[in-house]
Amino acid sequence: APDLPGEYGGSGITALELGEVCAHLGGVCSALRGLVTVQGMVAAALNRWGTREQRARWLPKLASGELIAGFAATEEAAGSALSAVGTRIEDSGDGEHVTVTGRKRWITFGQVAQVFLVLGKVDGKPAAVLVEADREGVSREPVGGQLGMRAAQIAHIGFEDVRVPRADLVAPAGLGLSHVAATALDHGRFTVAWGCVGMAEACVEDATSHAASRMQDGVALFDHQSVRSMLARIAVETAGARELAGRAAKFRSRGAQRGVTETIVAKYAAAGAAASASRDAVQILGSAGCDPDSRSGRHFRDAKVMEIIEGAQQVAEVHIAEQLLRRHAAVPAARVDEVRA
Repeated sequence: APDLPGEYGGSGITALELGEVCAHLGGVCSALRGLVTVQGMVAAALNRWGTREQRARWLPKLASGELIAGFAATEEAAGSALSAVGTRIEDSGDGEHVTVTGRKRWITFGQVAQVFLVLGKVDGKPAAVLVEADREGVSREPVGGQLGMRAAQIAHIGFEDVRVPRADLVAPAGLGLSHVAATALDHGRFTVAWGCVGMAEACVEDATSHAASRMQDGVALFDHQSVRSMLARIAVETAGARELAGRAAKFRSRGAQRGVTETIVAKYAAAGAAASASRDAVQILGSAGCDPDSRSGRHFRDAKVMEIIEGAQQVAEVHIAEQLLRRHAAVPAARVDEVRA
């Protein structure tokens, strides 16, 4: 959580600096970047919506890495539509605790996280609560063999009547999704966008280096028109994704509300660029791209996950289109809100 303020042990780096960190890590390993993402998601939500006591207790440990955090939001019937979560957060009857019951799926670093920010409902209203992993009733089911993000220690997490201090509720009931989870997800999309920029740039580098050095019957692979076309396309897409990610960073640094939409745009473009660049890089690399140790081959698998995680591409398209409609007053704001709901 390097973007946390210094008072909590963070480095207080800017949005652009955080982006460059994630681009660098993303070019090496998406799972490693995923650790920075999920840690930052929970830290960002607590920094904005947590009480003074919660910030003092949790943020220094998240910044130092003493605690690994997990964001437990998605469920079997609640992926992109998190308003459908069924996890229950109920009064335990003693006035001091609540109980958490539900099952979360596909939790990044869920196998090793020591505390979870759990999205659930209190009397039907979205709520968020911190649950330590060693509490009685918490269980983990490791997930392995997935298409990408294989080192991300993913797990399904069960909560069975887990007693948690009421003081660990983050923000009042009703704000769990629109405020707490929204802040976490926005932070996640931003770091994923920049991670995808790094992935795409690494794939362009791999493909170009291979094309420039590989010979076929005395002809450099780079001299084939089709190869040059592929390289040009992915280089331009990648450069465009970087520009959009940089624009999102500028709006975030200003604290502008538009930063949310710009982040969605950047994530959409960068995930697409990573998918395109990794696909063409593997094609150009040929058998070398299919090697288990191939960086571009690994990015090819991870890039598909990036098109789904923190909001699928199709969900992003809906949001982007909504903002266009609002900007040009083609549809009343109330109607756009109705469609979104």
